[in-house]
Amino acid sequence: MNPADLDLLSSDPELIATRVDEALDTARLEPWLRERLPETRGPLRVAQFGGGHANLTYLLRFAGSEYVLRRPPLGPVAPSAHDMRREYRVLSRLHRHFPLAPRSYLYCDDETIIGAPFQVMERRTGTVIRKRTPERYDDPGLKARIATMLVDTLADLHLLDREAAGLGDLGRPEGFVQRQLEGWAKRWEAARHEDNPEMNRLIAWLRARLPPPGPVALVHNDYKLDNLLVDGDDPARPIAILDWDMCTSGDALVDLGYLLNQWAETDDDPRWIEASSMPTAEPGYPARATAIQRYAERTGFDVERIDWYFALATMKFSVVIQQIFIRYRRGQTRDERFARYDERVREGIRKACRIAGL
Repeated sequence: MNPADLDLLSSDPELIATRVDEALDTARLEPWLRERLPETRGPLRVAQFGGGHANLTYLLRFAGSEYVLRRPPLGPVAPSAHDMRREYRVLSRLHRHFPLAPRSYLYCDDETIIGAPFQVMERRTGTVIRKRTPERYDDPGLKARIATMLVDTLADLHLLDREAAGLGDLGRPEGFVQRQLEGWAKRWEAARHEDNPEMNRLIAWLRARLPPPGPVALVHNDYKLDNLLVDGDDPARPIAILDWDMCTSGDALVDLGYLLNQWAETDDDPRWIEASSMPTAEPGYPARATAIQRYAERTGFDVERIDWYFALATMKFSVVIQQIFIRYRRGQTRDERFARYDERVREGIRKACRIAGL
């Protein structure tokens, strides 16, 4: 590895040397970018962001500028998932009205360029907090502020005027929750490798208790702490929300339910804590009930039926993990991180059943 590549990788702890089977072919990509991006002086260098488990994300560095390229994962993908066109559409407009949305510059559906559709967006720099709070942030007061910021940021997104942002026609809010449930049930059938009676009972419970239409908002659909960049000096200050490829218009409580699924508590089942992508089970972070109350106060939304959304989110997340596992099982990815994801799927379904009281 040459010194310039070492310098690139050392510039951000999230960066890794590009995995061999996920490398970008720059022969056609580089001239395509140089013709369209605002600043492309100097040589192009590429590194991969290693934290994601689905879409493939790369840093593109030219002499005086940096961009981020995102594309779907290798192999077949579920319909409407990993939608780079949607992500471009949202971010090319939303950045003017919501400062935490990075700007997207380009979308390409010509698969001869890199073998898949992709979009290119601005680079935001910040810190990602994952399963463990970094030692330098290990302070109860700071953790409480991080949690409040996380809830408030979601509430602010949900209070945004979709029409003013040019996204009033994004998605179909009518019947959104029912389509969510039925769509994820179909994804489960398409991706499962074994029968699971608990999932069958869960889906039946969700269908029988479908809530009335809730508040319509821009729904991120993958909102959790590690999809935020935060300020390295003050992690309670957000820099950007990432991963907008599933953003749509619909019932805002779907996002809150998804966040709760990741929000582990100290006295949760240890398997719930292990499966969470957020460090909220550590001392200092507030409980889920506090997060729900804060969200309700900031938005004014009715959260009485939030357990239904919590169970739906846990079911959805289990399906996402199953989709990743089935790609590994079918040889569509060689990433050994996914080898035992079937166990995570089964535990996620059990968790959803407990939330539902089954």
